[in-house]
Amino acid sequence: MLDGKCMRFKTFSYRFAEQVLNSKLATKKEIEDIISTINLGGYSRPKLNDIFRKEFIERGWEEQPRIFETFTDIAAKIDYLKNRVGVEVAFSHSSFIGIDLLKFQILSYSNLDKVDVGVYITVTKEYKKKLEREYNKKWQGSVTFEKVCRYLPHFRSAIQVPVFVYGIEE
Repeated sequence: MLDGKCMRFKTFSYRFAEQVLNSKLATKKEIEDIISTINLGGYSRPKLNDIFRKEFIERGWEEQPRIFETFTDIAAKIDYLKNRVGVEVAFSHSSFIGIDLLKFQILSYSNLDKVDVGVYITVTKEYKKKLEREYNKKWQGSVTFEKVCRYLPHFRSAIQVPVFVYGIEE
């Protein structure tokens, strides 16, 4: 726990993702432990990605597994993979929502069959505003929990894999 403060989060379950993730309860608790121990205040987005990376790697998550076996583009990777759970930590620009979600879909279908559920971690709209206001961090245009929850149902025909969304709030 950084700075002695536990982070709270909201959740959203798309296509019964919560039930799938609950069937992997130890993995779900591990993700929630990582989220709750990281204090986002005062850090830049790249630094936060480094902090999350350290926490996931220390717990044995595979980092940056490729989506396609023969394609090495950095965009063709997800952040972490363990026990058939794919994780994207999303503090990037909101224009990447569709790309991030399609990564889960690709990994869940056809001959890849590497994930049963995708987990998308981001911040809530209110917490993003607080980070901008109180810590003078540049979060304009970044993805938010509310935006992901609003977009997912519109991707119904393209994103058929279950996706569980965590929205970090203070």
